[in-house]
Amino acid sequence: MQTAQLTSKGQITIPASVRRALQVAEGDRVEFVQIEPGRFEFMAATRDVRELKGMFGPAKAPVSIETMNAAIAARAAQAK
Repeated sequence: MQTAQLTSKGQITIPASVRRALQVAEGDRVEFVQIEPGRFEFMAATRDVRELKGMFGPAKAPVSIETMNAAIAARAAQAK
């Protein structure tokens, strides 16, 4: 088990073996995902956006940029 100490500024140093296993380096982003209250999963957030292709299956119908922008604007207006 790897451990790290929290500084007074709320920072930690990720042990080198953990950085190597996650394949992260200086400047890379990481995510903390809450699994349950008081328990988090820590993971690299350095994936290439192209890895998302096909995540939701094939598109049912093509959608124009204008239609996407209108949907985003409508949802943003609802959130206010």
